[in-house]
Amino acid sequence: MRFYTRRFSSSSFFSFNTARLGAGWQGFTLDWYSALLQNKPALDALRNTLVLAVASTGIATLLGTMLGYALRRFVFSGSRLFGRLLHVPVFVPDIVMGVSLLLLFKLVRGWTGFLELGLLTMTLAHVTFQIPFVAIVVRSRLAGLDPSLEEAAHDLGASAWQAFRHVTLPLMTPGILGGAMLAFTLSLDDFVVSFFTSGPGSTTLPILIYSSVKRGVTPDINALSTLLVALSAVATVTVTLIQRRQRN
Repeated sequence: MRFYTRRFSSSSFFSFNTARLGAGWQGFTLDWYSALLQNKPALDALRNTLVLAVASTGIATLLGTMLGYALRRFVFSGSRLFGRLLHVPVFVPDIVMGVSLLLLFKLVRGWTGFLELGLLTMTLAHVTFQIPFVAIVVRSRLAGLDPSLEEAAHDLGASAWQAFRHVTLPLMTPGILGGAMLAFTLSLDDFVVSFFTSGPGSTTLPILIYSSVKRGVTPDINALSTLLVALSAVATVTVTLIQRRQRN
């Protein structure tokens, strides 16, 4: 796990502690959650984090689903090699990907004169490392499906689109949701790539927490971290329940 995720267990504890500084427990309070509403930098960081996660997850889920479907259902020149290369971004160290994307964005800006570092470049960067994860999950889901179901739909007169829409897509949905949840979690969790591709006004929660460590993390930041963990947990449970209902 990355740097800031290792702090969540302690953050949840200290967000209810009346002590502003120090590790000693001095009493229970919810004041830090109300103080969070007055912390504009923290709220801006939370907004940027959620906007980045939702936008990148939506794009990566769409592209990753199409890629996973194509790699499983179609055979083309170099498809096997491409499928193996799909795993490369999964194993590339974050620092290498962050620096590489930063250099790429700088190069594009030098050629075109635009693409300032900010939420746009961060979204593109997150989509870059999210797509392989979504594609791998979707392809794995398709590997467990019986192709004869689509063939039966064609035999009954369904077109290629109708067979995909009414047979394949519903069966793919648990994999798509699982890939989307994984992509969303990766975006919330990311620090290194976000750090290298961020710009003015695009600070996310992991970056804010990292910068706060040097001057001391305040309890309202702990409260914000706790709320983000709760949001992730709720999203995970929701997707799990949806997948379970579809299997039943």
